[in-house]
Amino acid sequence: MTPFSACIVAAGSGTRTGRSMPKQFERVAGKPLLRWAADAFATHPLCREIIVAVSRSQTGQAREALQGLDAVLVEGGASRTLSVKACIAKASQPLVFIHDAARPGMTHDLVDRLLHALENNTGAAPALAVADALARQGENGVEPVSRDGLMRVQTPQAFHLNALRQAFDAAAGLDYPDEISLARAGGLHVTLVDGDERAFKVTYADDFARAETLLGGPAGLPVMGTGFDVHRLTAGDGLHLCGVSIPCDLALVGHSDADVGLHALTDAILGAAGAGDIGQHFPPSDERWRGADSAQFLIHAMQLAREAGIRPVHADITLICERPKIGPVRDAMRARVAELTGLPLARVNIKATTTEKLGFTGRGEGIAAQAAFTGVLP
Repeated sequence: MTPFSACIVAAGSGTRTGRSMPKQFERVAGKPLLRWAADAFATHPLCREIIVAVSRSQTGQAREALQGLDAVLVEGGASRTLSVKACIAKASQPLVFIHDAARPGMTHDLVDRLLHALENNTGAAPALAVADALARQGENGVEPVSRDGLMRVQTPQAFHLNALRQAFDAAAGLDYPDEISLARAGGLHVTLVDGDERAFKVTYADDFARAETLLGGPAGLPVMGTGFDVHRLTAGDGLHLCGVSIPCDLALVGHSDADVGLHALTDAILGAAGAGDIGQHFPPSDERWRGADSAQFLIHAMQLAREAGIRPVHADITLICERPKIGPVRDAMRARVAELTGLPLARVNIKATTTEKLGFTGRGEGIAAQAAFTGVLP
């Protein structure tokens, strides 16, 4: 299948939700609605770029929501049509997907159905049949309306990029409710594929609870593992903690890079997977691991967890030391651990504490770390 650009429309005010901020930046199950949509695209193997349309006043919120994700922001217009036009002007791939930021439940299966449809069509969109009876409130009271042939059209809506650009040129400044309407007005052939109830649009206040259940209430058996590790400190020219290099006059002593934070988390993940401990997989007697980057230990543990059927939910690390100071590098640590585990940044926590000058950590002789990892089995 052909690679695509993902365009996310996120410039609206979302006033119908009754929330204090635009709905695309409201958090659901730990992260903003916009981030759910962006992550769904970012993890698809054929998505080559993500372009997000936001209003100028929302740029700061958008950057915060998309932190750590390679996404391009463009200034959205006063209408959906203008925002989409700004997005596709930046798109570089043969195909383009247009998606609402307020639809956090999009799946890769839905994307794949659209990609298949574009092999023989200029445009495609997901749709669901209308199940409820329909009526119109008229002058003479309630008037039944036939639902035969009626569909609920969702996003993402997908097109061959050049054809959609031509349709925009033909639109000559007119506004359309969605890209299907614009494409049809421009003479493009558009087909519908099976939609997905999970891709519903968060529109009203009650929809947030539905989204929270969909995204944050994983069904299945919760699993948890804990880890603890200690490494001795010595004079040196820097050390690694939680995957981040920290310049200082200290070094950690160990067979690998002695990253005590990643070692503790690796053991926690292995514990959740019932896969032993770090020493069984990477014994210090094996010269292959001398000076090794501990990130590869964590990646291996995550692979074992996935093979065990575990979907990661949360990671928490506590670093116990007098030095170095963790505050200045905490955000970088969280971002690195999120990258290695595949967790959203909001579900990675790193904190530090001291032992009030007591014990080996209080005397500055070493650093200890404890970690917890939670996940869900289907």
